[in-house]
Amino acid sequence: MWTGHAGQYLSGAQAAQAYAKARAAAATALKLEPDSSLAHQARAYLLVRVDMDWRGAEAEARRALQLAPNDAGAKFQLGGILASLGQNARAAELTRQALQTDPRHAQWYFWLGNYLAALGRLDEATQAVHTAIALPPGAGGYHEQLASIEILRGKPEAALAAAQQEPPGPWHDTAMALALQIGPDRAAADAALKTLIARNADGGPYQIAQTYALRRDPDNTFKWLDRAWTNRDPGVPYLLYDPFILRYRDDPRFAAFCQKVGLPTTTDAVAMK
Repeated sequence: MWTGHAGQYLSGAQAAQAYAKARAAAATALKLEPDSSLAHQARAYLLVRVDMDWRGAEAEARRALQLAPNDAGAKFQLGGILASLGQNARAAELTRQALQTDPRHAQWYFWLGNYLAALGRLDEATQAVHTAIALPPGAGGYHEQLASIEILRGKPEAALAAAQQEPPGPWHDTAMALALQIGPDRAAADAALKTLIARNADGGPYQIAQTYALRRDPDNTFKWLDRAWTNRDPGVPYLLYDPFILRYRDDPRFAAFCQKVGLPTTTDAVAMK
């Protein structure tokens, strides 16, 4: 809870305090019950979202699933970590397995949509996100994801229409900035990027990097990726299933960035052309 709350709503000293509480809670849980799947899941979540220790998180998630092979949450979590390591097909498979147990978990459909979109399976991705939207409770980012899928289809009008449905807030700023980059109105695209930077430079440098990737501006893409890593932006784990950023996977700076953050350079995701 503390890790998710800090990643979504806090920054600076407040986030650090929340993460410290999360570490203490996870350590206590593992000390009291070292064979608890939930405790290992909590530890894995902390490692991937805060420390960005991908292999450590994978080991904890695999241990959690070993302890509770039928636990839907353990399957979903391992899938997410594997997606961060570039294994999107396996992530989609594990997420579908989790949804067979808990078919009304909206967020899991949303993440399934991310993995499917990364694999180029856009119709399936759209269906997954629409399922998420239809299930309570509502959450931010769903229409941003639909906008991203329409961008991958090369449909600027549909992308903008989806972006406009995203509720006000950071995800709306991101959706609008992304959608407008592939449209004909360059002034609107520039203004949306300016707004995104003004409102989200500290909390969303990864999304700014995505926007520059759509603008075919690799210098600013990597500049903002570096800032995302410095800020430990929770967007960094998306790198190997982000078709926008992956259009620069052959740029030497991409491999250098992966090495710096401890990620592999290989992925089964399909890069946007």
